[in-house]
Amino acid sequence: MTQDSSTHPIHDPVDDPLIIAGKAFTSRLIIGTGKYPSFDDLRNTIDSTGAQIVTVALRRVSMGNQADRTLNCIDTSRIQLLPNTSGARDAAEAVRLARMARAASGHNWVKLEVTPDPVTLLPDPVETFKAAQLLIEDGFVVLPYISADPILARQLQEMGCATVMPLAAPIGTNKGLLTREFIRTIVEQATVPVVVDAGLGAPSHAAAAMELGVDAVMLNTALSTAANPPLMGQAFRLAVEAGRRGYLAGLGRVLDGAVASSPETDRVGANDATTQTKDSQAEPGPPREGATPLTGFLDS
Repeated sequence: MTQDSSTHPIHDPVDDPLIIAGKAFTSRLIIGTGKYPSFDDLRNTIDSTGAQIVTVALRRVSMGNQADRTLNCIDTSRIQLLPNTSGARDAAEAVRLARMARAASGHNWVKLEVTPDPVTLLPDPVETFKAAQLLIEDGFVVLPYISADPILARQLQEMGCATVMPLAAPIGTNKGLLTREFIRTIVEQATVPVVVDAGLGAPSHAAAAMELGVDAVMLNTALSTAANPPLMGQAFRLAVEAGRRGYLAGLGRVLDGAVASSPETDRVGANDATTQTKDSQAEPGPPREGATPLTGFLDS
């Protein structure tokens, strides 16, 4: 060891919170609530992930309705409810949905989604920009879902969005981190939290995203379509925590050639370089009893 390991503290999520709009969260995993096999699976998955932000589609729930079964799975005393405008085709529709949610629930947080193409479900950058501007002016905390576009991400954060949420791959595909280099650029220029949203399908994908330095990841399909959603939620929770620790620890260099992991100096039993040189040049001792001398073996 080159230094006392006590100089490097062990990571504690409590001392490394995710801050969004002034609120602190120890979990860096945000999850959705759509397509689960059962409400029990949804409830258990929320618990297994440890998620403290849970998003719900305004088109699928009745905000403010105490009997809504999806909302009943979410303990709002410890979880930030995040309505989303999934299904909105333009800025006007997204703004209308967000205002309806605020009126019904009192929540001013909104995950902004504008996806006019039902085939690709890619976010519309122009309408997303328009809607974000209107919602911020109206007092909303806006978390916009976008393509992995560094220029749009910078414009939205400068406008006042609370986060930017670039996709990793098309929504629902589980293909993983296809936009890695664009996300890396977004992270490098970010002044607000970067949340990778959509396309992550395996815990390893989430760990890789966190190792890039993103602040959180958002999941739905990877959990809800798993054979065992609560167990998959636990796996993603551990992956996100591992990826965050890897990023904070500082990943080792990637090299083209092999480099010995053991030092050539300060070896056990060697006092100094002179001793090592002397030892390396010493005459070999006599062979052990019963051993075949090397020269005899070669001559045979």
